[in-house]
Amino acid sequence: MPSSAGPSIDTITEGGRVTQVGEGQEAEEIAPPVMTFGAPTAGEILAERYELVEHINNDSAGRLVWRGVDVVLRRPVAVVLRYPGGDSATEMLQAAVAASRVIHPNLVGVYDAIDEGERAYVVREWVDGRSLRELVVDGPLDPGRTTAIGNAVASALAAVHATGMVHGNVHPGTVMISDEGRVVLADARTDGADSQENDVRAIGGVLYFALTGHWPHAEAPLHGARAGHGRAAIPDAVRDGSGTIAAPRQVRAGVPAYLDDLAMDLLDAGIAPPSSDVLAAELARLDIPVEDDQYLEPTGPLQFAAETGEEPSPLASVGGRKVAIGIAGLLAIALVGLLIGISALGGDDKGPQTEPVARPATSAPATEAPAPTEPRKLNVSEVRIVDPDSRQRNELNDAEKVIDGDQDEGWETDTYTRPNFGNLKDGMGVWIDLGEPHTVKSVQAVLSATGASAQLFAGTIDPPPTSAGDKQLFASYQNTPIGQPFEQHDGTRMTFDGFDADTKYRYLLLWITELPPSEGGYKLGVQEITVQGS
Repeated sequence: MPSSAGPSIDTITEGGRVTQVGEGQEAEEIAPPVMTFGAPTAGEILAERYELVEHINNDSAGRLVWRGVDVVLRRPVAVVLRYPGGDSATEMLQAAVAASRVIHPNLVGVYDAIDEGERAYVVREWVDGRSLRELVVDGPLDPGRTTAIGNAVASALAAVHATGMVHGNVHPGTVMISDEGRVVLADARTDGADSQENDVRAIGGVLYFALTGHWPHAEAPLHGARAGHGRAAIPDAVRDGSGTIAAPRQVRAGVPAYLDDLAMDLLDAGIAPPSSDVLAAELARLDIPVEDDQYLEPTGPLQFAAETGEEPSPLASVGGRKVAIGIAGLLAIALVGLLIGISALGGDDKGPQTEPVARPATSAPATEAPAPTEPRKLNVSEVRIVDPDSRQRNELNDAEKVIDGDQDEGWETDTYTRPNFGNLKDGMGVWIDLGEPHTVKSVQAVLSATGASAQLFAGTIDPPPTSAGDKQLFASYQNTPIGQPFEQHDGTRMTFDGFDADTKYRYLLLWITELPPSEGGYKLGVQEITVQGS
C-alpha cells in the first residue's frame, strides 16, 4: 500500500476530469522535468510495492512513463512520475482519484496515486498493444473494425460522462488496441475547458482517421500539443478551396454510406450530436457477429463481416446524406439493411450452426463396412482464457501451457479472498478450438489442487477475445453442457464424457466456478487438458 510519504489514492480531494496515460504515444519535444529528488532507476521500489522495470518514454505533459511490477499482486503496471510533487501535482493526483472510480473495460484502470513531495506518481493498468495512430500506419482500417473501435470509445465515454466528467482528449493517440484485441481509451486531460459534446464529436475524428489515415482537425494538433512541441505530422484531411474536408468515401473506396454519414455528421458543428451512451448503443447494434467463416475477414484479434460486393448503404434510396432523420435513425436503417443482406447470403438453411461434414459423392453401396475408429488424442488448434466478468483482464496469459504436454506447468488464476472468485465474477474458463469438427469421446483436465468445481460446455461460435466477446461466448455455450459438473472435486483430475456420438464438436469450454484453498486465499491452476476422439 502507499507509503506514509504522501496521500494515497483514497485521501486526495476528487477532481473533475480523469487522467490516464496510454502506451504507444511518442514523447513530446519538451524540456525534461527537473529532478531534485533523484532520477528513478530500474529496480527501485516505490511505496514498498511498485518495482520500476523499464523507462518507456515521457508523456505529452513531460511526465516519466515506466513499466513496473506490483510486487504484492504480481501484475504488470505502468507508473507515471511527475517532478516535483506537492501543489504542482495536485491536478494530476485529483484526476487519478476520479479515474480510479470510473471502472469500465474500455478505460485504462487506475490503481494508486502517491505524493512524496519532491515527486508524485500514478500507478495504473499496463496495456500491451498499439495506439490507433500506430495501427493505421499499416493502412486504413476496414469498416467493421472501425465500427467496433468507435463503439468501444463511445462506451468508455459513456462511463466517464455518467459521472459528470469530461475526457477532453479523444484522438488516435489515446485509443489503444491491446494484443488481445481489447480497445481502451487513455490519457484524459486536466488542462483547459472542454465539454461532453466535444468528446462525442471527437469520435467522428477517430472514425475519419481510422477509415482514411487522415486527421480532420488541422486547427488542433493530434494530441493537444502546445505550439512548438508537436510530434511528427499526421496527414491532414483532403480539403477543397474553402477548407471543407472531403468525406471518407471521397478519399477511399469501399466505405459504407452509413459510416461515411456518421463520421461527417459528428464532425459537422451544425448538427447536434447524440449523447455518448446513445451513440455507443447504435454502434453496438451495427457490430453484428457473423458465425459462418465464409463471411469472416481475419483482421487480427477482431473479426468482422467482409464486404460482399454491394455496399450496405442505408441512404441509397433517399439520395445522399439526410440530416433531418438524425444519426440514430441512419444507424437503425443501416442495421436493417445489414440484417437483410446477411439473411440473403445465409440462404434458407435453418438447421443448427455446425460445420458441414464431407459425405461421399457416390451412391454406390460400400463393399466393406469401415472398421470402428479407435479414440486418440486430438490436436488443439488454439486455446485461450475466457473471463467475461473481469474489468482488468489481467489473468489471460499462459493459456498455451495447458496443452503443452507438461503437467508441471500450466495456467493459473489470481488469488481471491473467497472460493467464488471473491464474489467478483461468476467464473472463468479455458476455451479450446480443435481446428475442425471431431467426434469427441472425453476431455480430461489436470488441476493443481483438489476442491475445485467446474463444468464442460460445447459451442459453435468464436467471437473476438474481448469482454463483450467472452460474454457472448459463455451465453451461447452454457446452453450445451457436456456430462455432469464436478462440485468441490476431491481429486486433481476431472474427466468429462457424455458426448453425443452423432455430433461433431470443434469448440469446448472448461468453465471453473469454485476455487480451492491456497496459500493466502483461493486459487486454481489448470496444468493440462487433453481431448480424446476421432
